[in-house]
Amino acid sequence: MKKIELHLHLEGAAPPAFIRGLAAEKHADLSGVFDERGNYAYDGFEGFLRCYEAATSVLRTPRDFARLLAEVLEHSAEQGVIYTELFVSPEFCGGADLSAWRDYLAAMVEVADTASAQGIDSRAILTAIRHFGPDRARRTAVCAAETAGGWVTGFGMGGAESVGRATDYAWSFDCAREAGLGLTCHAGEWRGPESIRDALSLGCTRIGHGVRATEDPGLVRELADKAVTLEVCPGSNVALGVYPDWRSHPVARLADAGVRVTVSTDDPPFFHTTMRHEYDRLADTFAWGDTEFMQINRWAAEAVFCDPATRDRLLKEFP
Repeated sequence: MKKIELHLHLEGAAPPAFIRGLAAEKHADLSGVFDERGNYAYDGFEGFLRCYEAATSVLRTPRDFARLLAEVLEHSAEQGVIYTELFVSPEFCGGADLSAWRDYLAAMVEVADTASAQGIDSRAILTAIRHFGPDRARRTAVCAAETAGGWVTGFGMGGAESVGRATDYAWSFDCAREAGLGLTCHAGEWRGPESIRDALSLGCTRIGHGVRATEDPGLVRELADKAVTLEVCPGSNVALGVYPDWRSHPVARLADAGVRVTVSTDDPPFFHTTMRHEYDRLADTFAWGDTEFMQINRWAAEAVFCDPATRDRLLKEFP
């Protein structure tokens, strides 16, 4: 089945073997990053963030990111994904320095253009790191605003949801909105419905995760009425302990309530998942079939941050 993925972190999609190879090239010590089987090793969400940042520390040059993007897009295509939106943080690309970011972006755009010509389409959502604070987020927002257009079509925020409130980052979201970028924000994963309301107040039309909206029936109705799209990552939520198992996950309840849910993998090698695996588990757990999968992809096509011609082409894939 063809698929659209709206919530995939570029650095978080780096296969362990790719990171180990890069570390060997750079003679970098990544002790503690991998377990005895060669997989990423961490315990809990804070441990995940530490492991993530340690692993991505070997991504240091534009060429490193270009190589990573090529690998990630190829893997997405193998999973049947025809369009991917990638969270990319300028913080990891030259410390969110605009001049450095332009060099990293140019290298990635070359890869993205080549992949697009081969039928593997993608766009970038530049992502502020919440736990780095509002001042650092402004640097990412400036990078996003100054390079908006073409491959860069969105702005968002990830990182530790426990740090501050999303509204503390209003300047950055205002800057990105004025540049014409689509807005999304991680919310409703580790914090409750109030975090989702904060993200909506920033003008976000999409919410990363958003699953804890189910704790507030009024918010669920509001999300459905306003056609807000949730970038749901069930495998990630289960792997990190947001929900104890797939049966407990609220993605089906949200969809039944009329909320526009989409399905993505978040940081797939960290959570031992793929798009195909996510679809298989949804089918096994909730008896989802072609009708449900067609619907979530149609919602995803309607919510993409891209040019109208690309959106129309995607919508034709899911009539």
